[in-house]
Amino acid sequence: MHLTRLALTDFRSYAAVDVSLEPGVTIFSGRNGEGKTNLVEAVAYVATLASHRAAHDAPLIRAGAEQAIIRAAVSTSANTALVEIELNAGRANRVRLNRAPLTRPRDVLGVVRTVLFAPEDLALVKGDPGERRRFLDDLLVAMAPRYAAVRADYERVVKQRTALLKSAGPKGGPKGNRQSREAVTATLDVWDAHLARTGAELLVAREHLVQAIRPHVERAYLAVAGGDHGPAAIEYRRSFEPEAQAARPMSVTAPRPTGVTAARSTGQAAAKPTREITANGRPAGDTGDGQVSAVSLSHGERVRAAEQSLRAALLEVRSSELDRGVCLAGPHRDELELSIRTLPARGYASHGESWSLALALRLASFDLLRTGREDPVLILDDVFAELDAGRRDRLAALVATAEQVLVTAAVPQDVPEILTGARFTVAAGTLTASVPASLSVPASPSVDAAPAPAPAPAGAGAGAGAGAGAGSLSIDAADISTGTADAS
Repeated sequence: MHLTRLALTDFRSYAAVDVSLEPGVTIFSGRNGEGKTNLVEAVAYVATLASHRAAHDAPLIRAGAEQAIIRAAVSTSANTALVEIELNAGRANRVRLNRAPLTRPRDVLGVVRTVLFAPEDLALVKGDPGERRRFLDDLLVAMAPRYAAVRADYERVVKQRTALLKSAGPKGGPKGNRQSREAVTATLDVWDAHLARTGAELLVAREHLVQAIRPHVERAYLAVAGGDHGPAAIEYRRSFEPEAQAARPMSVTAPRPTGVTAARSTGQAAAKPTREITANGRPAGDTGDGQVSAVSLSHGERVRAAEQSLRAALLEVRSSELDRGVCLAGPHRDELELSIRTLPARGYASHGESWSLALALRLASFDLLRTGREDPVLILDDVFAELDAGRRDRLAALVATAEQVLVTAAVPQDVPEILTGARFTVAAGTLTASVPASLSVPASPSVDAAPAPAPAPAGAGAGAGAGAGAGSLSIDAADISTGTADAS
């Protein structure tokens, strides 16, 4: 997978820009504040419908403009597609796929897939647990786009249940017009069922994902930090269960590490990964801990067990929730624990170790996303400036084989020589090709009237993305391990 064209209208600092892209490495260089990151931010937005720098869309619209337009043409081995996104200030955004309007913007998820390395990634290691939960959920949606609906449903339930808890008021406090605690308690039973059902689906999917990505993280960390550092480890911990039980080994695991990190460790050239799993999502008989399990829980059984555990936990903390007005149990309070040499990375890891672990998480995501499918677009946003020379060279060697790599750098010399390709200089919202490349004037600023920046095939209608968010929300470990998601 690679982008063939990116066109922006009134996005961030760009009034208008349209650039043609090719497979391989493309480097955008220029002084800080000139708009390099804005370009790759737009690419990542097309893949995730969110910015890695802003919590809301308003900052993405150029000052004085009413809307911003992002157009991206993507090519795969099977077809090409055009994604157009209209960001509107104070109104709902609009999305079109191959010129066909989508009723739900999230139906475009999965058409473009990216892995973004950015300075903000340090928060994955040093930041709050919410940063790591977001990392898992973003990767989960990239692997199986219909989990965007599960995630949205769970967030909606938590928000509405929290509002109900707040309406009860503290025990012994002034009631005013608030509902009585008895009435709130009766209503909570309904919301507990909703939260347990949606939360269990999200929680089990996260656990499967952590199992799938763990070997990739371990290998990627050694590849970036060097063989004499580490090992690194990751573990998913439920907030409402004892630590020993939450960290128990699971019976469904991922394929052996493949791709860029595996190639680095073996000294062989990176090749397209192949599926190394059985129909249930794991190597035959492999439990992930060197043991062979005769009995394993199905995905549905794991979800039902998690739902029961979560409902029991909600009943246990209900009194405290009513007093405090917050939801105290559920995936929104879970933690992805990161460690280096058995010590918690947050607080114990050095700056270099923290960067190596953050990079390992992204490299592992890349390996997992490309397993059995085409490479996602790899984005390195001003990352090399944060690394020492050794880590720069090791990271560059790991990503050089990706189908498309987009790099931003304030100092061109920071980019290792192994990453060669088209170069653009960014200054005052304009791009100048240092190595011959095609630049043109963007199309009309209206999505409805906009011509496509690249022709779309006759058979590639909206169905290419619309199915991603529809249908049943039942997904098992095989979907997480291989990145597939049937909408049956």
